[in-house]
Amino acid sequence: MLALRPATSAAWLAAAAAAARPSFLPARVGPSFRRGPRACASTKAHHCLKSRLKELIPEKQAQVKYVRTTFGDKSLGETTVDMVYGGMRGIKGLIWEGSLLDAEEGIRFRGYTIPECQKLLPKADGGEEPLPEGLFWLLLTGEVATKDQVKSLSAEWAARSAIPSFVEELLDRCPSTLHPMSQFSIAVNALQHDSAFARAYQTGIHKSEYWDYTYEDSMDLIAKLPNIAARIYRNVYKDGKVASVNPDLDYAANLTRLLGFDVNSKFVELMRLYLTIHADHEGGNVSAHTTHLVGSALSDPYLSFAAGLNGLAGPLHGLANQEVLRWIMKMKEELGTTEVNAASIKEYLWKTLKSGQVVPGYGHAVLRRTDPRYLCQREFAMKHLPNDPLFRLVSQIYEVAPGVLTEHGKTKNPYPNVDAHSGILLQHYGFVEQEFYTVLFGVSRALGVLSQLIWDRALGMPLERYGLVSRLPASR
Repeated sequence: MLALRPATSAAWLAAAAAAARPSFLPARVGPSFRRGPRACASTKAHHCLKSRLKELIPEKQAQVKYVRTTFGDKSLGETTVDMVYGGMRGIKGLIWEGSLLDAEEGIRFRGYTIPECQKLLPKADGGEEPLPEGLFWLLLTGEVATKDQVKSLSAEWAARSAIPSFVEELLDRCPSTLHPMSQFSIAVNALQHDSAFARAYQTGIHKSEYWDYTYEDSMDLIAKLPNIAARIYRNVYKDGKVASVNPDLDYAANLTRLLGFDVNSKFVELMRLYLTIHADHEGGNVSAHTTHLVGSALSDPYLSFAAGLNGLAGPLHGLANQEVLRWIMKMKEELGTTEVNAASIKEYLWKTLKSGQVVPGYGHAVLRRTDPRYLCQREFAMKHLPNDPLFRLVSQIYEVAPGVLTEHGKTKNPYPNVDAHSGILLQHYGFVEQEFYTVLFGVSRALGVLSQLIWDRALGMPLERYGLVSRLPASR
């Protein structure tokens, strides 16, 4: 058996997939699976996207079969005791189609970096940021959609966006003191009442059809999330009145409209960027892995995603940008009339570290440079809100913190991650309800985890079950 170090195993697997490509398959399969746009016969996104996926599935199935037959007995790396006790960090145990995290370049969506996605993915008329619809198309097919395909997908989601009256009533009856994420999970679970997959499974459909019904449920669920999120927001923080979906608007613009913000403001552009960059981050994080794990039991997309949302609600996962914002606000309060400069920020950073706390928004388990998702948000702020006081403070922290953290010596990555910036952008545009930020994260994350769930069913991924160790050697 060939043993490989974990650091090299991902690259080896990609190379093996390329080498294993059967001669009868087109060059699109494997690491070059990402390709340019391909026109579809139908002008409707539902049929166009689904028919394209239907073409890709047999190719991918053949590739997986060949790789497993040829390389199935090869090792992806060594598992140590520390890995097991350390939350399985570093163990290679999951196939994830949509994204891969590179230590130097950050997240890649189907091989494309964040800057490449910003450049290549379709944008709204007059817009500068990529549309989330384009990223979903990319995650699902590995291909860059045309502008017309993305517009059709926007219209398709708008057409599917209505939520059942009983779900509306359920949300309206929730006390305003119930956390928005709890309400979000309740609503998604309730939508399971109309699951196409659950109904079809009860009739005894063939497993080769699982992906079809998973696709239908996933499309319905993604389409309904802005309506659900907005109803929660308007009930908890506003007057309870929710606008209707505009079929002529894109996904992020409709979310903005439903929340009650001006669709002609730059906040719409921020939402397009936010939903795109938060959509997927490999499959090992809690929300992504939980969705996959629950889905492996053939739970439908509603039950699977609701489970993922419950994981996202945890303070170690989806609450990070709130903690960053609280830390920054506390810094402003404690510094008071003290001039905020490099010296005072440095002193406050050391005070945080010496008290046994971490500096929120800094460091990353994999990345060894500044998170590209932080950088694209910084670029957005420099363009649209350069004089915002909170942005200027975040910029000052960015100049000082890496040096302090390097000197402190307890982090492998002293640079900011995505959470160090997102909160202050939302605050600038009047989105000040911090408890709701994780709901926005959840709307975005659906694009990544549900596109993968469709592929899980298409590739016949089995019930997930780990081996375990229960007997430990006696201590001396």
